[in-house]
This record gives sequence, C-alpha cells and structure tokens, in this order.
Amino acid sequence: MVTARTHFRKMNGLGNDFVVLDVRETPLALSEAQTRAIADREKGVGCDQLITIERPRGDGDAYMGIRNADGSVVGACGNATRCVGRLLMDETGRKEIRLETPSGPVVCFDAGDGRITVDMGEPRLKWNEIPLSEEFADTRSIELEVGPLGNPVMHSPGVVSMGNPHAIFFVKDADAIDLARIGPMLENHPLFPERANISVAEVLAPDHIKLRVWERGAGLTLACGTGACAAAVAGVRKRLTARKVTVTLPGGDLEIEWRGADNHVYMTGPVTFEFEGDLDPRLLSGGVVA
Repeated sequence: MVTARTHFRKMNGLGNDFVVLDVRETPLALSEAQTRAIADREKGVGCDQLITIERPRGDGDAYMGIRNADGSVVGACGNATRCVGRLLMDETGRKEIRLETPSGPVVCFDAGDGRITVDMGEPRLKWNEIPLSEEFADTRSIELEVGPLGNPVMHSPGVVSMGNPHAIFFVKDADAIDLARIGPMLENHPLFPERANISVAEVLAPDHIKLRVWERGAGLTLACGTGACAAAVAGVRKRLTARKVTVTLPGGDLEIEWRGADNHVYMTGPVTFEFEGDLDPRLLSGGVVA
C-alpha cells in the first residue's frame, strides 16, 4: 500500500544518475508507468535508472533491483552498485558489502578517497549467454556494419555481457560518431533479442580507452559502469589494450581491471550524493502493491 511518504535518495556515479528507494521495511512493486513517472526529468525526480534496496533473498546484505528510465528491468548496473554499496557501508560501518542483483551476486569494497571498487564477476562471452539471436563461434568480432556497403562507419563489434548485453565498436574518433542517431537502431537490432547497450570506444593508449555509450532503455548517458567493463574486456580480447585500463566517459574516469587470476572484472570509481526527499504521491498514483 502506498503512503504519502516514500523517501528517496538521488545519487550518481560520474553523472549516471539514480533515484534510490530503500524498500527493505516497506516493500513496493513498481509498475513500468510508475517507474517512468519517477524517472521523468520534467515532471518527476529524473534519473537514468530507478534502484530499489530490498531485503536479501539469499546470503547477501541486500538485494538491488534495477529499472531503466523506460520502466524495463535491468540485470546489472555498475555505477548504481557503487552507490548502493556506499550507502550500506555507511549504514553498517563495514568496508565490504555483498549485493544480490538480478544477474547474480557482486561484492563492493571501500577503495578510499570516496571511491568504491566492485567485483563485477566474470564476463559472459558465449553467443547464447550475451545473448545473440544467431550463433557466433567467436564473439570478439561479429558481423554487423553501420553505413554504406563496403565503406561502413562502424563494423565488427565485440560483444560481451556484464549482466546485460553490450556491443562495443572500436573506432578512430568516438566523438565523430552520431550515437544519438545510430544507438536506437542498433539497440533494437534483430541480433539482440534482449536489446543491447551500444558503445563506441577509442583506444588512446594500451591502458586508456575513451568511451561513449547508448544505454538501452535510457539513451545517451554520461557514464555506464557495465559498459566500461565490457569495453575493457573487448579491448583485451581484440588485443588492443592491457588488462588494466582507465576508461574515460563523458562524466569522468573509471578504473577497470580484468584480472587473469580469477577472470573477474573489477571496477573502481566515485560516488556522489545529490539530495534526498519524499516522492510526490501523485507519481505513484494507480496503486503500488506491497
């Protein structure tokens, strides 16, 4: 049952922003319409994703629900994971937090200087794990082109799942790509049955990638944590980068390491608290079932 008071926190990771609802004591089942209303930047609070902190379903400290601004459910969000990890560290006084997500468990660590490191787990690299609608024996480069036949603007993306599907195109100049135009088309390409996050990556040095991301269900974003992880993995697989890289996004830098020792991807970056308040009950009109 909805009450007049539904508290929220507004947070971001490098500008990738979230409305965070702690519903451990008062569970809420949010509809797509309600999520869109809250995420609306003119009439609601405004965010890329809506995040719920829920009671754990297993042995984690909490379960993190993730919904895109369009109301769709998401399996993973690296920047939001850092934000929720920071909140629970502040709450418990601990330096390590284990979160359950739709894509599986992740562990957050206090990295000092206001930064959080997240063990994002192993990348999923098989075509049916990403998933793709067609079988590809090698997902380092799949057959997909954008532009004139024989002279494509982009081609042969690497595909990776970091809990959600990513296609990464390596290009000479990331800023030269009209991602706002191309992104929606590729997000909904038939090759991606669950849609996909679309990235353009420019290798500045073996340890430095410049990245722009069209995020499925959210659009152009200032930062995408899973996108940065996926780009780092794709760069290694294409032999373009080292296993430890700085990924520069429009909102700032993330440090990504794909460790050979355990095959896990580790992401380190900052967390910013913006403000908090109570949701206008009208944003939840139509009924929320507890």
